[in-house]
Amino acid sequence: LYNKNIYPPYAGGGGFIMDGALAKRLHKTSETLELYPIDDVFLGMCLEVLKVSPVGHEGFKTFGIVKNKNSKMNKEPCFYRSMLVVHKLLPPDLLQMWDLV
Repeated sequence: LYNKNIYPPYAGGGGFIMDGALAKRLHKTSETLELYPIDDVFLGMCLEVLKVSPVGHEGFKTFGIVKNKNSKMNKEPCFYRSMLVVHKLLPPDLLQMWDLV
């Protein structure tokens, strides 16, 4: 489905931050490309057309986090204080975090 050997740089799933002007440019660009079934890669394809490179940030844990199941820290909101996006938390875990916050 993809005509190149490697995918363009892209923002891994879970979330990302961009300004409104870039979002508008991405929208217009997305309408010029054939839709690709992997949304993260499609975003990278659009960014490539715009000559914009995604930048990583330590606060985005798109592959989840390693948790010690016996640690009380996992139940403390401060454990997550430096994280912007945490992928792979189960819905009950998310609800518990919101209750604690």
